[in-house]
Amino acid sequence: MKAILEKSRTINAKPFLKWAGGKTQLIDELANHMPAHIKNSKVIDSYIEPFVGGGALFFYLKNHYEIKKAFLFDINRELIVGYKVIQNNPLQLIDILKKIEKEYLHKKDPQRKEYYYKIRELYNRQMLNFDYEHYNSRWIERAAHLIFLNKTCYNGLFRQNRSGEFNVPFGRYRNPNICCAENIIEVNKALRDTEFSCADFAKAKKYISKETFVYLDPPYLPISKTASFTSYSKEGFTESDQIRLAKFFKEMDERGAFLMLSNSDPKNEDPSNDFFDKLYKKYYIDRVNASRIISCIGSKRGLINELIITNYKPGERDAR
Repeated sequence: MKAILEKSRTINAKPFLKWAGGKTQLIDELANHMPAHIKNSKVIDSYIEPFVGGGALFFYLKNHYEIKKAFLFDINRELIVGYKVIQNNPLQLIDILKKIEKEYLHKKDPQRKEYYYKIRELYNRQMLNFDYEHYNSRWIERAAHLIFLNKTCYNGLFRQNRSGEFNVPFGRYRNPNICCAENIIEVNKALRDTEFSCADFAKAKKYISKETFVYLDPPYLPISKTASFTSYSKEGFTESDQIRLAKFFKEMDERGAFLMLSNSDPKNEDPSNDFFDKLYKKYYIDRVNASRIISCIGSKRGLINELIITNYKPGERDAR
């Protein structure tokens, strides 16, 4: 394992967590909407993601392109803990996950459920006095617990209440892949020459300049009155934050950056809702098909439209 970590140059990474709003099923559309000069050269000098989440597009790009420098941001501090541990201590993380996996899979359902809630309680209690500012050995166990909870909870999600506690109930999976060692190694390779910051998207400004490629994937605007994805971080992301992000988009456009943004399409529920059409009226707005995979109601899972917004015409160099 250590030899693979040191010698292999190719990368075949995928998200190590299932993340609400993850872009794995939208990758082909996002790839098609990238700037033409990047698709042609296969090189990205500077890449910024102010809402990295599960990192589906980032990993796709690392697998297929040369990214000379990457800066990844997210407001969710638990997510950043996971990324930094895989970046710095992948083998130690794998060791802990293997032990957890072995112990968990040897239990029967009632004992698995008890084990799950024991880890969840420990995880939430530890949050109260955990040092999120200074990397240390405790981060490795916390990242392992994060991955375990994500792989064994109901619907494989990460969700927090307003106090920041992980509150997803137990999921009854027969044989969950808790320790995907091969992918952790690939993710580690993808994260080299990458910097992380647990911060609001506006903090990314100082890293963005002319020609920087920026992908913005904010928590989605709920597409119905009963839907809400803001609970996947305790801070939430309101309509006023969406407006603030549009101003950020405009400012970064004026700097000469190449910008691509994805979001839900309110017109799925209300054809007259032109919230984003007004916010980004000066830019290129494309509606693409996507599968609804988060809804707990089976009848509401299916094809919907999502938005991909760019400040350049996809397929044309500097058509801005």
